[in-house]
Amino acid sequence: MLELIFIIPALTGILTFFLPRAMGRMVITGLGVLHLGFTGIICFQGLPALWPDYFQTTPEGNLVLLVTSFLYLMVAFYTVSYMAETEMHNEPVFSACLLLFLAAMGMAAVTDHIIVLWIAIEATTLMSAPLIFLHRSKEALEATWKYVLICSVGIALALLGVFFTLMAIKSSDSNTSMTFQNLLKNATGVEPIWLKAGFIFTLIGYGTKMGLAPMHTWLPDAHSEAPSPVSALLSGALLNCAFLGILKTHGLLTSAGIQWYSSQLLVWFGLFSILIAAVFMMQQDNYKRLLAYSSIENMGVIAFGIGIGGLAAYGALLHLIHHALLKSSLFLSSGNMLLGFGSKKIRETGRMPRYMPRTFTAFMSGFAGISGFPPFGIFLSEMLIVFGALQQQAYLQTAVFLIGLALVFAGAAKAVIRISFGNFTGELLVPEKWRMVIPIYLLIATSVLLTIYLPQGIHEAISMAVKYQGVALTMGGYIHG
Repeated sequence: MLELIFIIPALTGILTFFLPRAMGRMVITGLGVLHLGFTGIICFQGLPALWPDYFQTTPEGNLVLLVTSFLYLMVAFYTVSYMAETEMHNEPVFSACLLLFLAAMGMAAVTDHIIVLWIAIEATTLMSAPLIFLHRSKEALEATWKYVLICSVGIALALLGVFFTLMAIKSSDSNTSMTFQNLLKNATGVEPIWLKAGFIFTLIGYGTKMGLAPMHTWLPDAHSEAPSPVSALLSGALLNCAFLGILKTHGLLTSAGIQWYSSQLLVWFGLFSILIAAVFMMQQDNYKRLLAYSSIENMGVIAFGIGIGGLAAYGALLHLIHHALLKSSLFLSSGNMLLGFGSKKIRETGRMPRYMPRTFTAFMSGFAGISGFPPFGIFLSEMLIVFGALQQQAYLQTAVFLIGLALVFAGAAKAVIRISFGNFTGELLVPEKWRMVIPIYLLIATSVLLTIYLPQGIHEAISMAVKYQGVALTMGGYIHG
């Protein structure tokens, strides 16, 4: 049954609290393989749900589930080697929370119920907070506290948005089920003021968890202080789960005929996130915080594309996939750098081609990909977003979008050059090892492969998720071909 995709990781996570360290490492990798296989069955063959009123597959949910499952497997393989090289405080707790975190994200991906989605996204906060506090430093405590406090306030606002949305739609039919699929069917003829209010609170609430500016303030600290494997999951998987709530609610406004309202909010929040990230990236001396601000920028790109709609929305969902792959690879590369250099400060790194050639290759490839260079998929996704915006005659917004991307690249390139070729004169604390580079290469190779050939199932899922917004997709055949 469909619900096993989160029930099995949840039960296994609870069991892992009581397992010895060696067995816990085997469990997190073994379950990753099982989870990806089960995810493939769900996404490409389908499975019935035991509780269909609460759980069912959707195109956008399948995309997020597939990305989450694949990322978890790569991170799990990396984590086992990472654990062997660094001290883990209370490793059973780390392994258990990692599995519970996967369970919460899986639950968010396979539910179409507006309340259960809120519960699942709240659960991701509770399950991931111990992972951020793992090193138990003063900075980690501060980051965890900010993460829990700010995201909890955001989730509370999202719950208010859920109530307003239900007030708007269920007032027209009190028997309407609270799945988004049924809410869509009853979204016409509703009182628009309540639906608009619902979207505002949903955007602010889930946007806090997604990392949209100005609600992003938890993200740089949390990503910086969490262990690198956790940062990879936070950026590559967690942010996408929060995005689901915004996307599904945007679809309700589209069905009600007031998509102009949510579209404009998404466009300008997206542009603001890109510009804010660009400003802070130019003055960063911490490479993990640099990557965190890059995540804020990319969430802005996705919001901008969804707000524009049509071809740009297709590009935004394609961007979601490639950002998850490439940003996760960069955070795992940063884990190797932290082990080797012993510092997160950019000024205390350098000469990577000499000291860490394999990690250098992965890091530079990830940077090229996240910056939008071919043959990586972000080049294609951002091109589609720009073309889609020009089709909609959003010339001013397109200009701001391109300027923001240029500023982000300038700030990131400056830091990457210093990281790679700076004047590092010490000795590596931990030499790089192949087993900690192979998962990174696999993430990068997957992005390249999906750029060259996009499987029919993924193409159809993206197209259906775009049509879910009620916007006709042009050039769809050309994109897949």
